[in-house]
Amino acid sequence: MLGAGRPRRVPGQPGGQPLSGRLDLSGPQGAQLRTAIAAVHRICPEFAPVQVLRRSGPSVLLVGTTGRNTAVAKCLLDHSPAWAERSRHEIAAYRSFVRHRPPVRVPRLIAADPDNCTLVIERMPGRVPAFQRHPAEAPSRADIRTALGAVCRVNAWRPPAGTFDMPLDYAARISRYHELGLLTDRDLGDLQKLLHGIAHQVGRHGMLQFCHGDALLSNILLSPAGPVLVDWEHAGWYLPGYDLATLWLVLGNAPAARRQISQIAQSAGPASRDAFLVNLMLLLTREIRTYETAVQRSMHDAAPAVPGAVAPGAAQTGEEQRLLLRRLHDDCQMARSAVRAAVGTR
Repeated sequence: MLGAGRPRRVPGQPGGQPLSGRLDLSGPQGAQLRTAIAAVHRICPEFAPVQVLRRSGPSVLLVGTTGRNTAVAKCLLDHSPAWAERSRHEIAAYRSFVRHRPPVRVPRLIAADPDNCTLVIERMPGRVPAFQRHPAEAPSRADIRTALGAVCRVNAWRPPAGTFDMPLDYAARISRYHELGLLTDRDLGDLQKLLHGIAHQVGRHGMLQFCHGDALLSNILLSPAGPVLVDWEHAGWYLPGYDLATLWLVLGNAPAARRQISQIAQSAGPASRDAFLVNLMLLLTREIRTYETAVQRSMHDAAPAVPGAVAPGAAQTGEEQRLLLRRLHDDCQMARSAVRAAVGTR
C-alpha cells in the first residue's frame, strides 16, 4: 500500500502526481492541452479537468470530475493512422464491455468519440503492483498471485464471436523480424514449424485465446474489491499465452513467478506450450529492439526514456538500460533454446 503522508497517486497511471487542481494552459503545450480539453467537453460537457496525469508519447491523460465522480480522459495528440487505430480499438473494447462484461473489473465507460480519438472513463481506486515496466525489485508474491489470477480469468473468457479481432499477424511479424535481422534463419524455420503445428490445432479446436494484449503490472490495479485491468488498446484474440509471456518478460527479478507462469503455459498441453514460446520469442525480440534503440539514443543525447517503460520522473539511466538489455538477450537465448527443444519433439 502507499504509505501515509506520501503524495496521492492517480490509480492506473504510473507516476501520477498529487492532485493539485491547477492546469498550466500557457505556451504551445498549453494550446495543445486546451484542444484536448475541448475535445473532451464535446462528448462530456460536465467533465471538469483537475490535473494532467501524463503527457508523453501520442496522448495526454487528464484526471477530473464528472459531477460527484472522478474520471480520466484520454485524448490522442498524434492522429497518425497507427495511433488512431489503437485509440479506436480501445474505445471499441470499452463499448463492448458495456454489453459483455469481462470476468475482471474494468473502468466504466462514460463517453467516447472514435472520430477524434477521445475517451472518458471512471477513475478506479487501487494501486499498481509496480510502476516500472521492468520492476527493479520483484513485487510481493501476493501481488503477483493476484495479478496472475486476474490475467488467467481474462484468458479463460470467451466473448461473443465478432466482438474482438486478432490484433497480431504472427506469420507476418516473424517474417518482418527476420527481414530486419532480428531473427536468424534458424529462428525463422523453428518458429514457422511451431506456428504450422499450432495453426493445425487452432483450425481443429478453436485454440485462440482472448488476451488483454498488454498485461503489464502497471496496467493492473489492486483494490480491496478485486483487481482492475486498464489500457485495453491491444485486447483481442491471440495464440494462447500472450498475456502470460508478457508477464514472464517483465518479471526478470521474480524467478519463482516465472516458473509458475511457465507451468501454467505448459499445463494445457504441447500446443499451448508452443504458442507460449512463439509469443515469448516475438515479445522478447520486440523488447530488445526497443531497448537497443533507447541505449543508442542515450549514448548520443543522454535521453534514456523508453516510451511506456518506466514512470515519468523515474527514467532509467543508460547503464540501467544496458544491464536490462543484457538480461533480455539472456532471456531470448533461453527462449530460443526452448523453441528448438519444442521443435525437436514434433
